[in-house]
Amino acid sequence: MSGIALRTRSPRRLRFLVWIFARNPSTLLGLLLVAAFLVLAAFGWLIVPDPRDATGAMHLASKLLPPSASHWFGTDEMGDDIFTRVVMGTRTSLWVGLTITVIAALVGTPLGVAAGYFGGRTRAVIMRITDVFLCVPGLVLALAIVAALGPGILHGVVALAIVWWPGYVRLIEAKALTLRAEPFVEAARTMGASDARILATHILPNCVSPLVIKASMDMGLAILAAASLGFIGLGAKPPAPEWGAMIATARSYMPEYWWYSFFPGLFIFLTVLGFNLFGDGLRDILDPRSARG
Repeated sequence: MSGIALRTRSPRRLRFLVWIFARNPSTLLGLLLVAAFLVLAAFGWLIVPDPRDATGAMHLASKLLPPSASHWFGTDEMGDDIFTRVVMGTRTSLWVGLTITVIAALVGTPLGVAAGYFGGRTRAVIMRITDVFLCVPGLVLALAIVAALGPGILHGVVALAIVWWPGYVRLIEAKALTLRAEPFVEAARTMGASDARILATHILPNCVSPLVIKASMDMGLAILAAASLGFIGLGAKPPAPEWGAMIATARSYMPEYWWYSFFPGLFIFLTVLGFNLFGDGLRDILDPRSARG
């Protein structure tokens, strides 16, 4: 009977998800943009004319050509195909976004759970440290860290991860603070369950939904922040196929060679838009009480 129930529940859940996405065009658009981003990151090297252009190959006879049938996004000052570099840059952006988000979640979630569940002095210490990080604008603090470590995409990722975790502490702390007063947690405590068991079976599982929603929206913001560091010369360095670094180099060729900066900027815009719309849709699905009318 349980197997039949599971098989029955799965199609119903799938139909519900399809219905949710179908009735919300913005969520569906976000899903399509995120899916396209992931496909390009995984298989982009199969559709580009020459993957070697992503590493800064030189074709000076073809430099700064406008978009055409042979070069869909035009070429840069080295004659490299901009379509190739932009598409190959999706893998770099995916790595950057995932790394920053995962590190921030791994640091912020345990601290938030501890602060919300245990309260008292533990909460006071954790939240005061969090407030110190939150009182300084994240990008400004990241700039200071990168300046101390030295320019480079790895240092940029480390710096952004360091300033990204306080948001997760705030979110999970508020959720854990609410959950610890729930009747099912009180019942587990009355029955003699240890704190470790309560955290593992009741608190953490109920924090998954807000965590997934925030992580999905943070992916786009992390990619944008990393591109900002690349734009000012503290992130990825040319000839790395990173969107922010490409736009930084393209500034010298504006406005005559507009395509050089337009297409990397377009991909940044679409990626951030996709993750934001998708995150809004996940919030409506995983937390219906927050859905807007």
